[in-house]
Amino acid sequence: MESSYYSPDAILTDAQKVPCTFEIPIPGLGFLDDNPGGDIPAHQPLPLPLWLAFLLAVQRYGPHNDRPVLTADLPASLSPRVLNALRADPRTVDLRAIEPYFYEGVVRLLDLFEEDEIGDLVGQTWVARSRKCFERLMKARKP
Repeated sequence: MESSYYSPDAILTDAQKVPCTFEIPIPGLGFLDDNPGGDIPAHQPLPLPLWLAFLLAVQRYGPHNDRPVLTADLPASLSPRVLNALRADPRTVDLRAIEPYFYEGVVRLLDLFEEDEIGDLVGQTWVARSRKCFERLMKARKP
């Protein structure tokens, strides 16, 4: 999917919350955690929009610029429970209820996480589900 700055789908995908943990204290950004004027302490878990988590996850600090500012975890839409259900039968999982922009979100998340297995599984899911849609379409077209 080619993302566009003005695309509503891209905007809604980037607004998806990602669970993150700040590795260092961040002064003055307490408003992200409903604490205006306060600080974010180190090791504070906080869900952030995907666009912000992506920007902060690639930032480094420390004497050798080798320590991340925050660590991001996989969102609930890619929890082990969801992934196991997709492995069992991807056609029966209600992806829209889990995440309205599931496929677009996974593409963006795979830029942040190096999870080849998840990418392969979601690709297989898309193929299985599109095959089911195609079969229904062909049945509807027969006289």
